[in-house]
Amino acid sequence: MPTQPPIHGRGAPTAHVPQRFGLNAREVDQDWLDVREEIDGLGPKLRTEVTLERARTILSFNQSPDIPFDRSINAYRGCEHGCVYCYARPSHAYHDLSPGLDFETKLFAKPNAAELLRQTLAKPAYKPAPIAMGTNTDPYQPIEDRFRITRSILELCLEVRHPVTITTKSARVVRDLDLLTELARHNLVAVGISVTSLDPVLSGLLEPRASSPAKRLDTLGKLVAAGVPSHVSIAPVIPSITDQFIEGILQEAAARGVTSASWIMLRLPHEVASLFREWLAAHYPDRATKVMHIVQSVREGRDNDPSFFSRMKPQGVWADVFRTRFRIETKQLGMNRAHPRLDCSRFERPSTDGQLRLI
Repeated sequence: MPTQPPIHGRGAPTAHVPQRFGLNAREVDQDWLDVREEIDGLGPKLRTEVTLERARTILSFNQSPDIPFDRSINAYRGCEHGCVYCYARPSHAYHDLSPGLDFETKLFAKPNAAELLRQTLAKPAYKPAPIAMGTNTDPYQPIEDRFRITRSILELCLEVRHPVTITTKSARVVRDLDLLTELARHNLVAVGISVTSLDPVLSGLLEPRASSPAKRLDTLGKLVAAGVPSHVSIAPVIPSITDQFIEGILQEAAARGVTSASWIMLRLPHEVASLFREWLAAHYPDRATKVMHIVQSVREGRDNDPSFFSRMKPQGVWADVFRTRFRIETKQLGMNRAHPRLDCSRFERPSTDGQLRLI
C-alpha cells in the first residue's frame, strides 16, 4: 500500500476502508502522491463534519464479565481527538465509513441524549447502577464545546441522584466542575483521566486533538482539589514508544493528590492494527518491527486478543515487566487506594412531564 505523508492535526494516516463488510477499497496512487503538491498545491484542509443523529435509545447495556460496569452512554459517534490506537475506530465501519480519517472527521452527535435518558430512568423496571461515559468515544472531545450534550446528561444525573463515571483525555471536563463537585458531594461521580505520555510532541502524533499531557495532569489536580474522586489511567502502554513514561506519569499524578491508577496494554482490533502499522511506518520506521514484535508477544503471536479476561491481561515477559514496574511504583507512591463505591441509594425516578425535582 502506498505510504501517504501524515496529515497535520489528524491521527490516522489514511481513510482505510474495512474489508470486513465488503466495502469498496480506496487505494492511493503513489505516482500522484509524489507530484500532488507540485500540481495541485497543498489542497483544502481536512475539516470536521458533524451529523445530528436522532437516536432512539441512549443507554447501552453489556454483559461483559471483564469490565466494571454494565451500562454506558456515548453521546457522540466518532472522536475528533484522533487517537491512532483507539479501539473504537472499527465501530465507524457500521456506518459505511472508514475507521481511519472518517472516524475522526465525520462525527455524529446525539442532541436528544438527556431526553432519552430521562425516559429510560423513568421506567418502573429501571434499577440504578453507575453509568459509564467515555467507554467508546470521548464525552469531552472538541465538539462538546458546541453541543454540551455531556453537560446535559450530568445535569440530569444530579437532578435524579444517579451515579456516573467519566473517562476522558480532555481538560474540558473541568468546565463542568460545578456539576462534578455537587455530584461528588453526594458520592455520585468518579472521573478518570487517561495519560499516555509526558512528551507533548509524541502525544501530538498519537492523539493530535486531545489535551496535552501537562493539561491532563493539571486537570487531575483541579479535580482532586475540588473533592472529585479522580483516577489516572496509563492507556495504552505502547512498547518502545510510551512505556518509558509509566513511572513519570504515576509520579506526576501522585504529586497532584491522585491515589488511584491503572494501566492498559495496547489493543489493536480489526482495522486498528493496519492503521497503527501505517502510523509506525510514518513516524517510527526505525523501531516499527520491534514494536509489533512485542505487541504480538503479549497476545500469543496475534495483533489482538478479543477474548474476555485475556484481552485485558496481556501475557509474556514484556507484560510482566510493565506490570511489575507499575506495581512497584504505585506501592512506593501509596497509590491504588480504593475509592468508595458510588451511591445508588439516592436515586429518585425522574418525571417525564417536564417538571424538575427541587435540588
